[in-house]
Amino acid sequence: MSVIRVQGLQRLHGEIRIQGSKNAVLPLMAAALLHNGTIVITNVPRIQDVFCMLGILESLGCYCRLEGHSLVIDTRNLSSSQVPDIEGKQMRSSVMLLGSLLGRLHEAETCYPGGCSIGRRPIDLHLSALGQMGADIRPEGERIRVSAGQLRGADIRLSFPSVGATENILMAAAAASGTTRIYGAAREPEIEVLCRFLEALGTEIDGVGSSLLVVHGKRPLKDVEFAVPGDRIVAGTYLGALLAAGGDIVLSGVPTEHMGGTFVAARMMGCEVDGHGEEIHASMGGRPLPVSLCTGPYPEFPTDLQSVMLAVASVAEGVSKIRENVFEGRFGTAEELQKMGADISIEGGTALVAGGGPLAGSEVCARDLRGGAALVVAGLAAEGESRIHGCSYISRGYEDISRDLAALGAEVSVKED
Repeated sequence: MSVIRVQGLQRLHGEIRIQGSKNAVLPLMAAALLHNGTIVITNVPRIQDVFCMLGILESLGCYCRLEGHSLVIDTRNLSSSQVPDIEGKQMRSSVMLLGSLLGRLHEAETCYPGGCSIGRRPIDLHLSALGQMGADIRPEGERIRVSAGQLRGADIRLSFPSVGATENILMAAAAASGTTRIYGAAREPEIEVLCRFLEALGTEIDGVGSSLLVVHGKRPLKDVEFAVPGDRIVAGTYLGALLAAGGDIVLSGVPTEHMGGTFVAARMMGCEVDGHGEEIHASMGGRPLPVSLCTGPYPEFPTDLQSVMLAVASVAEGVSKIRENVFEGRFGTAEELQKMGADISIEGGTALVAGGGPLAGSEVCARDLRGGAALVVAGLAAEGESRIHGCSYISRGYEDISRDLAALGAEVSVKED
């Protein structure tokens, strides 16, 4: 098993390019099934979730070729509508294949999705919406079967702006007859990316970027080439690393227009951040200042960066208050941070973090993707060496976190245990 070793208290300096977005590319790969032809996706991150989705697509009959960061998906031989249990249980994104398979083959079958254990993430909103569009939903043990002779447009009102549900509805609506209106749609940048991809395929969508999306059903007909934007969460993780370690860094390939909430939090903690176009210049002098923040749907502070901020707050000059409003189980990383000396108390959905001096290098274990990245960040702010186990979680969303941080001057390496 691989272990990430971090030697702490090294300031960061340098420039790196941010990988393509995990949360954008996976829906694009699923949406490719709507088209009977060839799709080329560029700037694809070489992460485990992408490899897992490739395995699923190939098991369904697609031809896939990933060369470097360019992915070709040929869906002309798509023949199966059954997502394998092994891959389906590995990541939550497998659930979004319901909408695209329904749209293309009129049926789909998958297990209840896997992924990180960060709280309850039911798929009721997905299934309810597909049912409103004419799908027959049949839960069978640990699997779900859905079928529809012809999906039809519907007015769908989401009780919560679920990203996954919005994505599934968009894909199903692209192949449905008539018009679908999604009220209370998620506004995350990755939703806009999926809309632009569907538009490139030939779907007409009104209200892109708003909470009301109107999709005029039309089976996609065109082969397309589409570029994945940079990963705003990876960029935010490395900003968190700078907050914890100090220094001056430049991050390129970043969708800076979608990082407002992250920039606000970083500036509140004393970081000088300048973001223009696709480049971030950031510098951090002393220890971070304490912060009070709440996670929420975009454009609020992203829940995917909450664990990283928990690590940064552990070395801040005072008490920070971090409220988790999206996933109630996302404070699981606190226990591992406490092994490093962090003073964290959890009260309901709020973490109170009493910052102090450097943390202590320790042996810790990642329990989820973003929590694992947070432990690496904590290692940068710790005296001595930290050893982070559970690297497989981190590789689900980061191409090579140790390579990137080493390029910025950190003493980080991966060793076989």
